Amino acid sequence: MSDSPRLLIQRRDLKTTRLAPDPDATRALRDGEVRLAVERFSLTANNITYAAFGEAMKYWQFFPSPDPDFGCLPVWGFATVAESRADGVAAGRRVWGYYPAGSHLVVSAAHVKAGGFVDAAPHRAELAAVYNQYTFTDADPLYRPELEGLIAVLRPLFITSFLIDDFLADHAFFGARQVLLSSASSKTAFGTAFCLARRRGQPDAPRIVGLTSAGRVGFVRGLGCYDEVLPYEAVAGLDGSVGSVYVDFAGDAALRRTVHERFAERLGHSASIGGTHWEALSRGGSGGVLPGPRPTLFFAPAQVKKRSAPPPEGWGGAVLMQRIGEAWGAFLARVQQPGGEPWVRIVERHGPEAVRAAYLELLEGRADARDGLMLAPALPARSGRPQV
Repeated sequence: MSDSPRLLIQRRDLKTTRLAPDPDATRALRDGEVRLAVERFSLTANNITYAAFGEAMKYWQFFPSPDPDFGCLPVWGFATVAESRADGVAAGRRVWGYYPAGSHLVVSAAHVKAGGFVDAAPHRAELAAVYNQYTFTDADPLYRPELEGLIAVLRPLFITSFLIDDFLADHAFFGARQVLLSSASSKTAFGTAFCLARRRGQPDAPRIVGLTSAGRVGFVRGLGCYDEVLPYEAVAGLDGSVGSVYVDFAGDAALRRTVHERFAERLGHSASIGGTHWEALSRGGSGGVLPGPRPTLFFAPAQVKKRSAPPPEGWGGAVLMQRIGEAWGAFLARVQQPGGEPWVRIVERHGPEAVRAAYLELLEGRADARDGLMLAPALPARSGRPQV
């Protein structure tokens, strides 16, 4: 096995994986290219969603695999510029961004500014721009080295959470009195619940109902950001006359049908966010037309584009980032729970086999809801520091 492996996943069978030599580890750079040595990245249920929706949402296209039957799993994390042939991108600088679950990434650095650059590789030109931006950590106002694990685990998820909350509020919660969130223990779900909870006391702010597995009810209730937490089995007993919105982080077709049948026309909106229950995405309970609104896939970059537009259509990019930053700061303070048990504990693992094992653990639903996995693709050197 190469010292610089990349995790590959069978597109039609997400349980089948292999480690292959990273194609970006050694190939010669062209003018304008930069080689990034991936140091650490997070792995969450969000990455399972990337795999589950790899074809439909083009996530497999960000980092093309040499084997078309396999895909490279996208992750969020930190890398160091190992080699550069791009003006303005100096070797040794640390970079936050979107990477393959491997040891290296070669990017075509464009629009280089003081804060970072964009990967303008041709295969990424038609993909969502938000994933193509790379930020120098020493110029990132949201970066704090002592919180690097929490940043990698939560930042991408929380931005999605913020945008879901903003989207629902932008539509006056579709007239609903309550918002139901499935997979309520997932980090994107409780980030959304946190944002919704910040609206408590405002006119027409909805109740926040978390739906989760029976074994995670206690953990979710302990977060304090849901007004009510119920096991999935209780959904069929909910009052179907209450105007509701369903925000589906689980992707379980049978659960979605139960919700739609319970609320029917009282369901103002049904948003599909992720696929933590990836095996049930197209399994039982999905046949036939669902009562109520048609489930709609929420695509965070679309809300970013809307809010980044100048007023009056949007807020402008600077205001959007300011609002995200304010919410992020409040969320981090709550997550760390000074004097209490934190919402997220960072768990570090090293080496390519650890990366593969962590992916399968998440895929099979064996990961502890409180754990935030922070992975280094290389085994630690004798000094204890990850090799890059």
